[in-house]
Amino acid sequence: MKFGSVPLTDAEGAILAHSEQVADGRLRKGAILTPDHLGALRQAGLSEVTVAQLEPGDVHEDAAAARLAAALCEGADGLNVTRAATGRVNLLASQAGLAVLDAGAIHAANAVDPLITVATVAPFHPLRRGGMVATIKIISYGVSDAALIRAETAARGAMRLARPRYRTASLIVSECPGGPGLKGVEAIEERLAGFDMRLEETQRVAHEVEPMAEALGRVRGEVALVLTGSATSDIRDTAPEALRLAGGRIVRFGIPVDPGNLSFIGALGAMPVIGLPGSARSPVLHGADWILGRVVCDVGLADAEIAAMGVGGLLKEIPTRPRPRRG
Repeated sequence: MKFGSVPLTDAEGAILAHSEQVADGRLRKGAILTPDHLGALRQAGLSEVTVAQLEPGDVHEDAAAARLAAALCEGADGLNVTRAATGRVNLLASQAGLAVLDAGAIHAANAVDPLITVATVAPFHPLRRGGMVATIKIISYGVSDAALIRAETAARGAMRLARPRYRTASLIVSECPGGPGLKGVEAIEERLAGFDMRLEETQRVAHEVEPMAEALGRVRGEVALVLTGSATSDIRDTAPEALRLAGGRIVRFGIPVDPGNLSFIGALGAMPVIGLPGSARSPVLHGADWILGRVVCDVGLADAEIAAMGVGGLLKEIPTRPRPRRG
C-alpha cells in the first residue's frame, strides 16, 4: 500500500487518509475519492491531499476485517458478526453464554502482522445477549492479502459461544442463629438471569447435615445452589457431607478465585450442585459467577482449567479481609 500526499489529479479512487473540511461539511477519512469529492476539495482550496492507495495484492480494510471475523467464528453458533466499517468488525453474543477461545490460535493470528489485530474478552468470560466477544481491527487502510491469508488460517474456528444447558435452579439457604437469612437472594437471582435462567424456588433450612440433605433431595430446579450460613472450610464440612448423605458426590472443593475460594462443585445424579460461600451474597463480581457459568454451560471444568482461573482470579480487594498473621 502506498501512503502519502498526491495531487488531486492523481487521487481519484484513492482512500482519503485524513478528514477534510469542504463546503458541504466534512469529508471523512476513509472515503474512496470520486470526481465529486475531488471537485469539493478543489473548491476548498486544496491542490493535493494525503491518501492511501491499494496496490496489487492488497485488501481493503473493511473486506479484510470481514474475512478475518468469518474465519474466527467458522463453524460456530451463537455469534453475530457486525457490518465492517473503518476496518473494524465486532463479534457479538446472540444469547447468554461463555466465550470459549483458542488463545494460542488468536495469539498466532495477532503475530502475523501488526496491522491485523484481534482483541477478545478473557476465556470463559460470561456474556449476556448482545455482549461483545471480540473486535477485529485492521490498523491501516489496506493489508497484504498474503498476510491476511496467514492470519485467517491461524484463527480459523478459534472462537465460539458455549450456551447454557439449563433454564432453572433451586437455592438452598442454610441458616445459623444470628445469620444473614435470605440476604443475597436477589444477587443470586441476578447471576442466574445473566445466563437466561430463573430461580425456581428458595428453601430455608438449618445449617445441619440432615436438613440440608433432605432439601437437596426435593429440589425442583435443574441445578441446585447451596448458599451456606457458615463457611465451608473443609471437604468434610456440613454442606459437602449433606450432599453425600443425599447420595451425591463432591467434584471439586476450593477454587483459586478471591472472593469465592470456598466454593465447591458437586453432583446429585445428573443434577449439578454448586456450594456458594457467604460472600456470594454480594452482587459484586465473584468466583461464583465464574463457577456458575462453567457449570451451566458445561465447559472448562477440568481440574487444570479450574486451576488456571488463578491468573486474573483476584477479583476485588476486600478491606475486611484479614491480613496474614505474623509468625
